[in-house]
Amino acid sequence: MPAAALSVPATLPELFAAFNGLTVLIVGDVMVDAYVWGRSTRLSPEAPVPVVNVARTEQRLGGAANVALNVQALGATPLLCAVIGTDGGGDQLLLELHQRQLSADGLVRSAERPTTVKQRILAHGQQLLRIDSEVETDLSAAEDATLSEAFEQLLDRADVVIFEDYDKGVLNPSRIARFIAQARERGIPTVVDPKKRNFLAYGGCTLFKPNLKELREGLGLTFDDADLPAFEAAVASLRAHMQPENVLVTLSERGVFVEDAAGQRTYLPAHLRTISDVSGAGDTVISIAALCVALGLPAPVTAALSNLGGGLVCEQVGVVPIDKSLLLAEAEAVALNLQA
Repeated sequence: MPAAALSVPATLPELFAAFNGLTVLIVGDVMVDAYVWGRSTRLSPEAPVPVVNVARTEQRLGGAANVALNVQALGATPLLCAVIGTDGGGDQLLLELHQRQLSADGLVRSAERPTTVKQRILAHGQQLLRIDSEVETDLSAAEDATLSEAFEQLLDRADVVIFEDYDKGVLNPSRIARFIAQARERGIPTVVDPKKRNFLAYGGCTLFKPNLKELREGLGLTFDDADLPAFEAAVASLRAHMQPENVLVTLSERGVFVEDAAGQRTYLPAHLRTISDVSGAGDTVISIAALCVALGLPAPVTAALSNLGGGLVCEQVGVVPIDKSLLLAEAEAVALNLQA
């Protein structure tokens, strides 16, 4: 149902319970994150490189599929819409989705492009090599037509749409504009996790969430992290180009910034934590933000809860989805006000 038909929860337990009734359409680039762990005690006689004796391997869902894991962990229903290959990587991705009870209804398989697989070789706690199997070319006309049909069919089931862009070709400016227009026609909000190539293509979205590095690169600007006037000028430039309703910028150890449709600016500091791994924090932030937007929460509340969630997953090693019960406990501990 469109977000406008949903009432804003009054308490944190009501909010977290309301997550369970939401459906999130995630369109963008999915991938498999593959890991090979082993031991290395010698160099190869063929070249001056380590020889790794494999101890174990693991495949994980990455990219937009990791966002789906976070949405699922929060209690909502994720629907993935993406293009994968008719290859072993695609088979592995579908297997991982099935094992986690995630829908593959919106995945398009194509013989024209490989499934994105990022394989990491690790030994003694150190990454020795990463092998990427991927293409970054735009979709063919046939792939575009099939993906667009899948998106439109799934859209009527969605309360919010997440654009999860990794510059692998599933999203391009014309496709983005069409998908946002279709969502707006149905009153469905759109939230965006951008990358450089299509950075300014998301005009009219409900919430745009770059990190500070992406903001600078996407606008072609250079300024120091602590240069507040330059940062706010960059946000103003972003608004002039795209007219997003809300802008949420993650600032790493400096916390988050959000500006709502009325121009109200809010800075929220990062919470003191023992940081183990920042990988996947952005996926958690966009997942929480999307659910808050779907429920019509004020932008500062959306930013505050997303900030908490992003920090929590940074305390874990590796890319892991958010723990909903821990997030609720953290929000209650800081007395997060849903009416802010």
